[in-house]
Amino acid sequence: MLEADLPAVAAIQAATTHAAQWPPASYLTRESWVAELNGVVIGFLVLLPLPPGEAEVLNIAVSPDFQRRGVGRALLNRASPRTLHLEVRESNAAARAFYQSLGFQETGRRRAYYQHPSEDAILLSR
Repeated sequence: MLEADLPAVAAIQAATTHAAQWPPASYLTRESWVAELNGVVIGFLVLLPLPPGEAEVLNIAVSPDFQRRGVGRALLNRASPRTLHLEVRESNAAARAFYQSLGFQETGRRRAYYQHPSEDAILLSR
């Protein structure tokens, strides 16, 4: 991800209701990638590297116009072969099904992790 990508990343983040709403400039200090189509940013992935061979998915989002077309899958596969960890809202059934289709398995739960409304986080790893 480059500084020039930040406006598009911010727009995707704002249009995606379940994406973490962090300052996009903070992604420049993390391991991050964008997915592009014809030079237009259509998705992004932000990782926090952990011990060798592992990473935490801090944020992933795809423009609503390009969801269900393999963009998110391609971004996560770009991060492989590392072991990936993430958390997702318990109510986010679409994301949970997506991660399950990629081989993620539930490894735990953080009670009342999310606020507004209060909700558990489901921990997943693959």
